[in-house]
Amino acid sequence: MSPSHARVSLAILTQNREANLLGNVHGGEIMKLADSTAGAVAQRHSGGPAVTAAIDEMAFLEPVHVGDIVRCSAQVNWAGHSSMEIGVRVEAQPWTDASAPALHVASAYFVFVAIDAEGRPRTIPGLVPETPDEVRRMREAEIRRAHRLAKKAEIASGRG
Repeated sequence: MSPSHARVSLAILTQNREANLLGNVHGGEIMKLADSTAGAVAQRHSGGPAVTAAIDEMAFLEPVHVGDIVRCSAQVNWAGHSSMEIGVRVEAQPWTDASAPALHVASAYFVFVAIDAEGRPRTIPGLVPETPDEVRRMREAEIRRAHRLAKKAEIASGRG
């Protein structure tokens, strides 16, 4: 399956209730929107329920202000037997200025596992990248996966 098959964008208009003590939108609110967007992609790609297994990385690049329109765009970067990595890009734009460029405010990599009715992992379709950018994303996702597995093995060996 192509990454474009399951690509999703979600957007919200941020409000005061999402503000942190500094008056910006709380990072947890951004994470929630990113997770919801990634979850929709995982559901579409796998053809059924999928759950968040890990957040490999979430980098906040710029603050998001109350009143910004926040848009998350996500796609499958890599797919294995039952798990997949979903890349999410978060952009913000002032709601009052349609001509203002969207600002890249955060990026994240989520790992989802497709599950069956009993909550056990189930097989998902493979991924067939079609563009040079999709090939690059898949290669980088494989590197992140190798690092996750090596870290897990190293920690386990240190615990005896």
